[in-house]
Amino acid sequence: MNSDTPPRLFDRTLLRTRRNRAAARLADYNFLVRRAFDDICDRVESVTRDFERGAILGGGPGLADELTARPAGGKIGWLASADLSPQVAETLDRPALALDEEALPFAEESLDLVLAPWGLHWTNDLPGVLVQINHALKPDGFFAASMLGGSTLNELRRCLMTAESELTGGASARVSPYAGTFDMAALMQRAGFAMPVADIDRVTVRYNNLFALMADLRGMGETSVLADRPRNPATRALFMRTAELYAQQFADEDGRIRATFEIVHAAGWAPHPDQPKPKRPGSATHRLADALGVREQSLGEKAGR
Repeated sequence: MNSDTPPRLFDRTLLRTRRNRAAARLADYNFLVRRAFDDICDRVESVTRDFERGAILGGGPGLADELTARPAGGKIGWLASADLSPQVAETLDRPALALDEEALPFAEESLDLVLAPWGLHWTNDLPGVLVQINHALKPDGFFAASMLGGSTLNELRRCLMTAESELTGGASARVSPYAGTFDMAALMQRAGFAMPVADIDRVTVRYNNLFALMADLRGMGETSVLADRPRNPATRALFMRTAELYAQQFADEDGRIRATFEIVHAAGWAPHPDQPKPKRPGSATHRLADALGVREQSLGEKAGR
C-alpha cells in the first residue's frame, strides 16, 4: 500500500446502506443536525457579501428550506443539496444530488459557498475532502462545516469497553473516533483555507436508558461503521451489561442517563489576494506594554522584582 494513502477507518458502503435505511424517518431524528445548522446559518448571516452558487453537503432533509427562510437566504442564489445516500437525496430540497464527499463532482472554482452541516466525521480522508472543497470554491468563497468531535459518546464508549472486557477478557472498538477542535483548525489551514476558525458546542442529551440512546443513533444513521469493527455481532449479554454500567455511572437522580455529543464547528475562506493577512513578525509600531499600561519585563526578569 502507498504510504500516502490514508487509512480506511470507515466502511462507507455500510454508511450509505444505513443512511438509506434511515432515510424515511431521518427528519424525526435530526435535532443535532438542526442545532449545528443553526450555527452555520448564523455564520453565513455574519458575512457581508452575497453568494451566487452554493451547496449543502449532508445533513438530511429540510436544511435548504430552513436556510432560504432565514436572512441568510437573501444572500444566496442557486443552492443545491446533497447526501451520500440516494434515498436521503430523494428527500432533499431540489436541486439535489447523491454524491460521495470523498469524490466531489464539482468543477474547480464553481461555487461561492459550501456548507457541510453533517457527515464529514465519516470520511476516511478528511484532509483530502477539505482540499477538494477548497478547490471547488471560487477565490474568496466561504466554507462552514460541523461534525461530531472527539468527546462524542464517551460514556457509551467507556461502558461498552468495560462490559466487553468483563465478559470476554478483551475489548474491541465499537464507537467511532472523531476529530478534535485543534485538529480541525490545523486541517483547515493545511487544506489551504484562509482565516480558519474552529470551536466546539457540547450537548448533553438525556435518555431513559441505553436502548433509547441506541434507537436514536439508528434513527440518525449514526451507528458505528468502523472498517475494522468486530465481525462477531454484539450479544444481548454485552448490551445488558453495558446498560447496567451506564445506569450506574452516568445516570441523574431521576434515573435518566446522559449522552455527550460534541459538535465541532469549522469555517474558512478560499484564498483571495484582497483578504487580510497577518503582519510580519517584528513589524509592530507600538509596544503591548504601553497599550496595557504596564511595565515591560524581560524574559530573564522574575515577576515581583
